Amino acid sequence: MSDTLQAAPQDNSLRRLYPGTRLESTFAWPVESLDGLDSSFGVVEYIQQTIRLDKSNVERIVDLPETVDSQVWQFEHLRQVCLELSLLVVALEPECTMENCPEMKAEGWVYLCAAHPSTQSCPAIDYIIHTLDGAAMLLNNSKYFPSRISIPEPSLKHFQSIARRLYRVFAHAYFHHREIYQSFENETSLYARFLLLSQTYNLIPPKLVTIPNESSSNNDDMDEDDECNEYSRDQPQQQLNSDDTETVVSANGD
Repeated sequence: MSDTLQAAPQDNSLRRLYPGTRLESTFAWPVESLDGLDSSFGVVEYIQQTIRLDKSNVERIVDLPETVDSQVWQFEHLRQVCLELSLLVVALEPECTMENCPEMKAEGWVYLCAAHPSTQSCPAIDYIIHTLDGAAMLLNNSKYFPSRISIPEPSLKHFQSIARRLYRVFAHAYFHHREIYQSFENETSLYARFLLLSQTYNLIPPKLVTIPNESSSNNDDMDEDDECNEYSRDQPQQQLNSDDTETVVSANGD
């Protein structure tokens, strides 16, 4: 018997990745309409299919199909962003070390992490990992999201909290690891897609968007009862939002 691993005959209708499949043949399935993806995971399969067709066409990727509930659409997109954002973490790790980034900072803000017995500062890479872990745990929590085909009304408030946290990961990468950020964005257009999603569904207040618009171009378990006070440099005692779980303070110590 030959020791060479042979690819199994592919039945494209099953949309499976078989052992031995060459990289260039990966996901080489026929393009399906959303109606043709008849499963509980049809929406995420459709999103991933659209991303593979053209990652840079973020308008098409974010555009809501007529037959999909907008709340389910946001839910699946946030899950997908978390999945892809983990690849940015891998790219950041060699440079975003405890020595280089002992605090989680971005454009004049220091973010204190709630993934500890008491809210505290932690190295940026730890904060980023805690953020992604927390978002993934929440989005996979059957208490808040028991189904992939409908979202309970009380759980919708978590979308904004998750989006604000994920935005900080992009912001830190942009302002402190620009070369890594830009290389990743050129390859994935993930920030451009995430920003459009957030703007379309009002997930992030405009005043919290700090990355310049041109940077998104390819050409250049969180507790619901926790609170977060976000302090600006000009208004150090103003409470901006009470739905998040972390404290944000000025990097200048204001």
